[in-house]
Amino acid sequence: MRRTIAACLVAVVVSAAAAQTDWTCPDGFAGQTLSVYNWATYVADDTISNFEAACGVRVIYDTYGSDEDMVVRLRQGNPGYDIVVPTNANVPTMIREGLLEKIDHGKLTNLGNLDATFMNLPFDPGNEYTVPYQWGTVGIGYNVDKVGEIASWADMFAYDGPVAWLQDTTAMLGMGLLMVGKDPNSESAADIDEAAQFLIDNGRNVIYIAQDDGQEILARGEADIVVEYSGDIFQVMDECGCDTYAYVIPEEGTNFWVDSLAIPKGAPNKALAEAFIDYILWPQVGADISNYTAFGTPNLAALDDGLIDEELAEDPAIYPSDETKARLFFAEQSEAREPLLNDAWDMVKIFVGR
Repeated sequence: MRRTIAACLVAVVVSAAAAQTDWTCPDGFAGQTLSVYNWATYVADDTISNFEAACGVRVIYDTYGSDEDMVVRLRQGNPGYDIVVPTNANVPTMIREGLLEKIDHGKLTNLGNLDATFMNLPFDPGNEYTVPYQWGTVGIGYNVDKVGEIASWADMFAYDGPVAWLQDTTAMLGMGLLMVGKDPNSESAADIDEAAQFLIDNGRNVIYIAQDDGQEILARGEADIVVEYSGDIFQVMDECGCDTYAYVIPEEGTNFWVDSLAIPKGAPNKALAEAFIDYILWPQVGADISNYTAFGTPNLAALDDGLIDEELAEDPAIYPSDETKARLFFAEQSEAREPLLNDAWDMVKIFVGR
């Protein structure tokens, strides 16, 4: 997930240097190592190097292509990671399975910078295990020259050209449930099977189910429409410097997600992980990341201080209006629902995508 906004690089370099000066690392970490397991390029250019310089530490940064991949790896035993970045839908499962450590809020001096809207959410009441990092939507990225203007999932399904979907079980089946008139968080096996069948019946033009590289498939011209995370499409739009690509939040509604910083069970350096989380919560650091990724920041101080690039802060596809927010659903996960979704999505992938 999540690459760079070229137009912001100069601002990122300058502001990140300021962030290094303003945020003070606690004593005692010099010479230590922090191991981060995150989506590819989901930090600004200088996020890691500035933290290394501030604390005198080394950061190892490994990446994964889907939330499911990260969870599977941790289930096999933590190989030494101190930080992971799960999406909200998978957090309850990770907590239930004992895959996460509790976070010491006493070590997070910058926790108050976060917007209360993103705190104490149902997937982690009290934020015992997670701290909000980035947020956004799953929507439609498309080539305007080939597709014209589209506004809905129905428009995507009606299009007779190459399409790529996203390897995101809850988002895709949530969309399928919406399309068959069901609750996108339904726990009914019949509802979920109906949604899966809808996707199978309407997936004839799907050439690929993307492991978070749908934006690259779109940019290469292999697909005219992709289902992707919001910021990924804005990255393509910015890198192109053209009006060829667009992103839309479908009028039927879509998944609203929150990615969070978390500490996996058995983390070798929990204390340094908590220092890293506190560093990310510094307003300038949080702003640098969101200016880089084009995803929404939960850091209210960064927004209030005007640290978010104006073009991004005023874009309704990144920071939606209240009217648009009313069409969004927050994906929920339960012990009963998870296997139903996984089985249904496995079936979809048998028949859809070449």
